[in-house]
Amino acid sequence: QVTLVESGGGSVQPGGSLRLSCVASGLSVDFTTIGWFRQAPGKEREGVSCISATDGTPHYEDFVRGRFTISRDKAFNTVYLEMNSLKPEDRGVYYCAADPRSGCVGYMTLMGFDFWGQGAQVTVSS
Repeated sequence: QVTLVESGGGSVQPGGSLRLSCVASGLSVDFTTIGWFRQAPGKEREGVSCISATDGTPHYEDFVRGRFTISRDKAFNTVYLEMNSLKPEDRGVYYCAADPRSGCVGYMTLMGFDFWGQGAQVTVSS
């Protein structure tokens, strides 16, 4: 049974930082493509970042590139999303998800991500 559990969400002021964690069980993050997605109130879920199963190559959407960093730790079977210089528009529920068959190409479509965590709330406001 595959489970993904996010943690690390919270409330910060604009310009602040948070680090989200996605602890996986039932799969190895070293061999599985993991993506981070977010959903703001009233909006559709969107891709934020992805780390490829094959070689660990990170992928970022333009609106977070240079501010967010995705990484994985095999020892803890965890994928992280380091978020810096947070903006009010970064608020939402952040989800990690696993695609057991494919890499990160097209991850922003959400297709292929069969396993999802419960989400972590991120609030950015002054």
